[in-house]
Amino acid sequence: MNETTLVDRIICAAARAWQTDGEVLATGIGIVPRLAASLCMSTLNRDLMMTDSEAWLVSEPVPVGPRAAQAVKRETWMGFSRIFENVWGGKRHAMVGPTQIDRYGQANISMVGGDYRQPKVQMLGVRGFPGNSISHANSFFVPQHSRKVFVEGEVDMVASIGYNPQRLPRGYSFDDIDIRSVITNLCVMDFGGPNRQLRLRALHPGVSVKDVQDATGFPVHVPDDVAETPPPSAQELEALAHLDPRNLRAAALGA
Repeated sequence: MNETTLVDRIICAAARAWQTDGEVLATGIGIVPRLAASLCMSTLNRDLMMTDSEAWLVSEPVPVGPRAAQAVKRETWMGFSRIFENVWGGKRHAMVGPTQIDRYGQANISMVGGDYRQPKVQMLGVRGFPGNSISHANSFFVPQHSRKVFVEGEVDMVASIGYNPQRLPRGYSFDDIDIRSVITNLCVMDFGGPNRQLRLRALHPGVSVKDVQDATGFPVHVPDDVAETPPPSAQELEALAHLDPRNLRAAALGA
């Protein structure tokens, strides 16, 4: 399978993360999550809301790439105040790309290695992860599934909430935490295993259960029946060609 075929399959699998959400604000950080949200809005969930990444809610997804020749169909103003109403009201579902994820679903985009006051690698800081993760649904996209991402112990900096009983805020339960889907270049997973264990849902073609477990720093729950990630339909491929006319997604998985 070539990279373009694989990334199309991954985008289609990621699009299903929003399929049953109804009218919520979809935010995809990075080209694969953004295309996945756009594809879902175009084909699976017409009620899904997206912005033009500036200040407007749009009637249909904006294709990626230069906008000079694009006619953006703006529907209504969607400034920061209205964005935060959706965030704090739980009417948003974001797909993000953490640098590290642990067995609890805690994610890190802040720093790696060493002490927090003097890390080996300084990254973005926690940004909006703390507030977003306790307010609305989140999914993860990982372009290169490895033990560097799915770490053996706890993440080096807990930037977002997960299913760690030792870190639950006062008054919170696991039912208040909503980590939906975990999409990687190897498989589709969620945290629906026993005691919120990371669970394998589907394997991409040519990938084995052993491949996934070897690339994960902690045990993955494997159900008796693990499906193969389905290929894109003709409708999905047509939609992706419109949403990504320059085929920017072809390089999204990296090396």
